[in-house]
Amino acid sequence: MPGLERPAEAQNEETYRELENFLSVFERVRANYVEEVSDADLIRGAIEGMLSSLDPHSSYLTAADFATMRLSTDGEYGGLGLTVTNRDGAVFVIAPTEDTPADRAGIKAGDYITHIDDELLFGLSLDEAVAKMRGEPGTEVILTIVRPGRTEPFDVAVKREIIDLKPVKWEVDGDVGIININQFSAPTAEGVAAAIRGIDRAIGGDGPVGYVVDLRANPGGLLNQAVEVTDLFLDRGEIVSERGRDPADIDRFYATKGDLTGGKPVIVLIDAGSASASEIVAGALQDHRRAVVMGETSFGKGSVQTIIQTGETSALRLTTARYYTPSGRSVQAGGIEPDIVVPQLSDPDRLNRPRLREADLRRHLVAQAGVEDAVLEDDSAPDPRFLATPAELEEAGIEDFQLHYAIETLERLNRRPQRVASAR
Repeated sequence: MPGLERPAEAQNEETYRELENFLSVFERVRANYVEEVSDADLIRGAIEGMLSSLDPHSSYLTAADFATMRLSTDGEYGGLGLTVTNRDGAVFVIAPTEDTPADRAGIKAGDYITHIDDELLFGLSLDEAVAKMRGEPGTEVILTIVRPGRTEPFDVAVKREIIDLKPVKWEVDGDVGIININQFSAPTAEGVAAAIRGIDRAIGGDGPVGYVVDLRANPGGLLNQAVEVTDLFLDRGEIVSERGRDPADIDRFYATKGDLTGGKPVIVLIDAGSASASEIVAGALQDHRRAVVMGETSFGKGSVQTIIQTGETSALRLTTARYYTPSGRSVQAGGIEPDIVVPQLSDPDRLNRPRLREADLRRHLVAQAGVEDAVLEDDSAPDPRFLATPAELEEAGIEDFQLHYAIETLERLNRRPQRVASAR
């Protein structure tokens, strides 16, 4: 109707007013702040502030941030081997990377790092804190650790090393193949395929009775590697879908024919440190009933970040979609629930250790409704082995209860008598 303003025009006018307000603040800070500050610093701060009002995974990337991001996917660096985040201004350990200086020094998931060489970290940005941990290989750094359940902070001396980001390791235990995936970087799928072939050769004969795929403390990585790793265990079907703001904007990824394991039993181990690409693999194999998922609920990062170049040395890391498992589940903020909950009984601090998940992060995205499979209730008696103490497990020679339980489960499955149909 004439005389009525269209909603789009009203929105544009509101946007122009807000931009005018921004420019007014910019000019006042530029002219009156107690110290001179460059226009570039003010603009970068404004961009960072804008992105920080979104979800915790959207951010502004400088040239230094680009270099750090490349290290996480295909590089090596001098450092300690920690995956950390910022929690209420403090550095919080999500997980140490296996067989790195931090891991060997006994730093645990759930620890807080308060000082580096007696310098307080509280209030620093995460990038600033990480930069202080990295450095020349062979140099030593003193970390002050606050561990929930302990009354006093304590210091740990850690010597920096070249952190060679090897994403896949494998071994055999009896007739069981164990594939440990530490991250999803460029060579991960190739490494898992090589691990399957190596396990088959090492065991010989008919090969292993089954495989344990260990995704614990795996923070994720490249989507295409998660898809390719999952494809190694599937013959067909959807692996994951991405859905953006537009309901019609859906990308689907499918398995190709050929299960490299020949359909043998698979157990996937997850915990609170299993995130993103790890959850894609676990969720797809769980939905297709291709694997039994064991351990603890995963981290719950079900969002997709896109890198958008904005200048010669800068870019946006922007959350542009959520991903969904084949049955339509969004794991965002909820995570993957294991089919069989297996606590890590060999960890003496497990009851006091805080478990940071996506739902604990400020401004995390909420999950969108999806189609979910029914959850079968297990009304059987609890496994008596879950009552064992860390000391009892150590005496029995069990260093990793979750892995031990998975291996035993596969061996028990192999010992079950086969059902033989009889004609009447």
